[in-house]
Amino acid sequence: MHYRNLTRGLALAAAIIVVGTSSSQADAQSTRQEYAEPVQVKQDEPLSLKRKIAIGRFTNETRYGQTLLRDSNLDPLGKQAADILAAYLVQSGDFLVFERGDMTQIASEQERLGGADEDMVGVDTLIIGSIVEFGRSEDGKRGLFNRERTQRAHAKVAIRLVDVRTGLAFHSATGSGEATTETKTTLGMGSTARFDGSLTDKALSVAIEDVLEELSNTIQAREWRTDILAVENGQVFVSGGPSQGLKAGARLAVMKAGRSVKSRQTGLSLQLPATAVAGLEVVSHFGSGELGEGSIARITSGSLESLDDAELYVVAK
Repeated sequence: MHYRNLTRGLALAAAIIVVGTSSSQADAQSTRQEYAEPVQVKQDEPLSLKRKIAIGRFTNETRYGQTLLRDSNLDPLGKQAADILAAYLVQSGDFLVFERGDMTQIASEQERLGGADEDMVGVDTLIIGSIVEFGRSEDGKRGLFNRERTQRAHAKVAIRLVDVRTGLAFHSATGSGEATTETKTTLGMGSTARFDGSLTDKALSVAIEDVLEELSNTIQAREWRTDILAVENGQVFVSGGPSQGLKAGARLAVMKAGRSVKSRQTGLSLQLPATAVAGLEVVSHFGSGELGEGSIARITSGSLESLDDAELYVVAK
């Protein structure tokens, strides 16, 4: 009897120990899991800021279209290529594209509205391009009962990117494209299309598409900068806002332009490297529209006291 009671007691104690151990292990495991899980820190998203660009010139340097296809502005093929490139750049939504090719027409419209606007927005990069190759060809096969006709158009464009501040062409690229159309007839049945004028448009579009991604990546890799509008009560007002990709929390750096010195080797003036004088963080925005927006930032490091605003500009970190 005593043996049975002792056995029951030992079994009950063992169960308690097992349950207690299991509970303790579960608590410990839960605690380890709680502290083992890494804290998720949300990383700042990279800024995607719009650069200001313009197409300065796009000309046809081939013999194609130099006589019959000329209009009053003398270069319809070059204008067409410029329009295609501008349309692609605008549709991408990555740039602020300004008109330069039709400045005469813009000035005329501004005069009708009460005078020309002298505050034309300056761009960061000017795009200069030309059509360096263009041609059309036609092949045909004629059999006893069938006929085939193939029309081809080939285009090649060369484009340069120019830094407006220095006039230096910092990048060049070429793109080529081809478009074809085929017609077939058998026993007089089938397509009998004549000269396909749309091949010119298609070949130019493909040639520009061939180089567009390279141009876009090159422009976006360059430094984005803006200017300081005012410094009041510890707040810094800068040009640009959400429409240009400048968001709250963005980190900016205020740079002081290096002084200009004359090189005795080349006889030209060189600008010494800029230096960072302050750090900024965007806290809010004001205004509306891509060109009418501004941002309010706080100073996170450095100082803007006793500095000439004309020597300062702002870049994205």
